[in-house]
Amino acid sequence: MKNRTRKLTLGAMLCAAAFAAAAVGRVPVVLFLKYDPKDVVIALSGFMLGPAAAGAVASAASVLEMLCVGTTGVIGCMMNILSSCCFACTAAFIYQRRPGALGAGLGLIAGCAAMTGVMLLWNYWAVPLYMGQPRAEVAGLLLPVFLPFNLVKGALNGALAFLFYRPVWRALERAGLAPQESPPEGKGNALLACAAAGAAVTCGVFLLAMHGV
Repeated sequence: MKNRTRKLTLGAMLCAAAFAAAAVGRVPVVLFLKYDPKDVVIALSGFMLGPAAAGAVASAASVLEMLCVGTTGVIGCMMNILSSCCFACTAAFIYQRRPGALGAGLGLIAGCAAMTGVMLLWNYWAVPLYMGQPRAEVAGLLLPVFLPFNLVKGALNGALAFLFYRPVWRALERAGLAPQESPPEGKGNALLACAAAGAAVTCGVFLLAMHGV
């Protein structure tokens, strides 16, 4: 019962943090596309609590975003849920089967790829419905705009999640809120962290460049 209460408390905290990241951290990039770091928090929830928890946090945070600060209605909320679940649930599923830095890295790469591919299809289907743009015009934006945006967004969130998941997990351990012990440090962790930091900087610069387009 104590562990269940700890998990529920942690899940609620992470949901609130994901909503705050979406509400405060939104940055316009290109056209109507905005970057926000809520998927970083949702991925961390998946690493610590499992894929189902990541899906629950993604859904709750997206609904709160729609009700409080959203501008794209129910369709936009559904797309946010799908995008976050593709990213975070895929990463958590792989991490569950291979805990540690390598599993986290592989999971986040797979999550980025899954999110990018699925959102290309959904952008083609849904954007004309809530933006009022002709589908042919949206199709012409898939490769030059939607593909690089989603790929860079996923890579940046993946790099940030990789950099933060151990420090956050250890902080929660000290606070008595972590559901389990954090994975031990490995020999290649420092190298992977450097690669993630480089990827985060590169993706951030690319998003800034897209913002100027």
